[in-house]
Amino acid sequence: MLQDSVTEAISAAFFEELASGGYARLSLEAVAKRAGAGKAAIYRRWPSKLEMTVALISAVAVDAPEVADSGTLRGDVLAFLVDIADALRHRLPSKIIPDLLAESARNPELAQALLAAVRDTRRAKATRLLERAIERGELPADVDRELALDFLAGPLYWRLAVVHTPTSADYLDRLTDKLLAAFAA
Repeated sequence: MLQDSVTEAISAAFFEELASGGYARLSLEAVAKRAGAGKAAIYRRWPSKLEMTVALISAVAVDAPEVADSGTLRGDVLAFLVDIADALRHRLPSKIIPDLLAESARNPELAQALLAAVRDTRRAKATRLLERAIERGELPADVDRELALDFLAGPLYWRLAVVHTPTSADYLDRLTDKLLAAFAA
């Protein structure tokens, strides 16, 4: 139990430090200090900053809920967008995600690890949304899955994480309708 509480404290401290200073300035010493733990407690769990980052970010990505099955493509897409919007509006992911993407451009090892652990996991979950729609006859079997997956996350990520533009109350509904039209084209 004590081990679990130390791991939880380190994890919470890691995300706070990552959000406040970014990956490039992240130090395991600062994480340990914020967690009230020694550096040895971190190194027993993760041998490096990279491995710690990949493990903790991956755990969050893998723990993300499955894409809701509302029974309709429209309902599933809207639920997916709501989940993404909620995550991108949260104070930690809103700072961490853009920073890790920027750092990935400079750090190929980080990029590769995050692609395998996060992107691939998240895209697999979103693919199930498309597969259900195909099974229900709402999308053709030959729908361009790769492009559809890009469309699902791209516009909302751009708006909330890149250009930081607020959304109106009906934005996600309107975006859902546009995505469905694009999928059908």
